[in-house]
Amino acid sequence: MATLTEAPPPLAPPAPEAKPPRRRGRWTPYLLLLPGLLWLVVFFALPVIYQASTSVQTGSLEEGYKVTWHFATYWDALSEYWPQFVRSVLYAASATLLCLLLGYPLAYLIAFRAGRWRNLIMILVIAPFFTSFLIRTLAWKTILADGGPVVGALDALHVLDVTAFLGWTADDRVLATPLAVVCGLTYNFLPFMILPLYTSLERIDPRLHEAANDLYAKPSTTFRKVTFPLSMPGVVSGTLLTFIPASGDYINADLLGSTDTRMVGNVIQSQFLRILDYPTAAALSFILMAAILAVVTVYIRKSGTEDLV
Repeated sequence: MATLTEAPPPLAPPAPEAKPPRRRGRWTPYLLLLPGLLWLVVFFALPVIYQASTSVQTGSLEEGYKVTWHFATYWDALSEYWPQFVRSVLYAASATLLCLLLGYPLAYLIAFRAGRWRNLIMILVIAPFFTSFLIRTLAWKTILADGGPVVGALDALHVLDVTAFLGWTADDRVLATPLAVVCGLTYNFLPFMILPLYTSLERIDPRLHEAANDLYAKPSTTFRKVTFPLSMPGVVSGTLLTFIPASGDYINADLLGSTDTRMVGNVIQSQFLRILDYPTAAALSFILMAAILAVVTVYIRKSGTEDLV
């Protein structure tokens, strides 16, 4: 009984809580991001702000420009040059669709069927980058020259009759027509479509194709149910990387087209460097940027994927 009534031995004092170790280098990630942020601020944010102020200025080059918040410049520019905006979207969308139709089979071939030829085909895909954008575009003037083999073959196959009926060519010639501009855009931006598609297709687990074969799925069903849905990030990335620069391009329309095929990029370049109407040029640039941003936002939401490669 005495042992039962004895007081329990005193408890040992609780050990002091150990302080968490001090995190070293907590500012290192921010310091690594600082050069990139400064680059964006100096070479992107500040020019955009400057162009925004230019778009609401009035005056002339001789008298100088002043910020008068003249927002009517936007409406005047849009009402005068809306055909060039529509033409830019049409040409860019056509070139993007052609790049997708041409690039997807090639990217599929590289990812699943190229074997030991994969590296060689990849080099051929990026080979146009080894030369200047201007030189590549000028080469198409020779390819599509009147009386050349390409135009002769298209005429013999009666392809020019169909394109002339659609308004893409005229008088059995390709140069200085919308078809020439779209061909130039397609060629110059095709690698931007193939590379994201290849990256997305190459990441697909081949066991998924094996599982589809074990379930007796036809090749077309496997492509429709497995391959294409899993490659949607590459499709979205490739179409964006093609459509965005193509809609603002002016070199292809300038070298391969005519005055009837001018895009909004040609108008902006002319306003900046020839007419010297800086407010109108800046307003056109912001309208183009806003239109592209709206199209891209809707496209990403409708595509059902935000996992861009």
